[in-house]
Amino acid sequence: MITKLNLSSKPFRNRTLPYVISLLLLAFAVAGTAWAFNSWRIAIEQNDIALKQIALMEEQLKELVGKNDAVQQQLPADKRELLIAAHKLVANKSFGWSRLFADLETVLPGSVSASRISVENVFKDGDRVKAQLEFAVLSQNYPAVMTMIDNMNSSGIFRAELRSQDLQQNENITYTEYTLSLLYTPSAGYSTNSPIASNGGNQ
Repeated sequence: MITKLNLSSKPFRNRTLPYVISLLLLAFAVAGTAWAFNSWRIAIEQNDIALKQIALMEEQLKELVGKNDAVQQQLPADKRELLIAAHKLVANKSFGWSRLFADLETVLPGSVSASRISVENVFKDGDRVKAQLEFAVLSQNYPAVMTMIDNMNSSGIFRAELRSQDLQQNENITYTEYTLSLLYTPSAGYSTNSPIASNGGNQ
């Protein structure tokens, strides 16, 4: 006699698998939490180290500035002036004037011509050498001069400000000389050892 089993009344059940999956998920969650906490702790430690290094460098900088001020105060007035002149001389020798003239040509419109340029100051700002200049141009076209100033201020190497305008006449030709104050910063990475006249005079 063949007996048929009704499996629907006793379905197959695996009671172990849900617990295993739950344990695996819990293990992953714990591991992820531990990893995140460890990364956060390392980031906090690195930030603390960086802050301590910055504070140390600031203290060292203050100390150096204090020593420099003390040395300059001990110098006689004539030697302080000599020191300032020496710093300016170093800056002048490291400044690329041929690069300056090339950069000026790139921003001068065809209807504007340079009439004179004089150097008011050359100095170092960090690793960059900069120059304060008085620059004059001649033109019969005022909008062209304004375009030139806009080109200078958008170039990233000049900061121009119009100082004055002087109406002039020569052989029945009327034109205006515009005098500008320029702050010139050569492009980074350019060699500034071009030979020039070091007297900073007029051209």
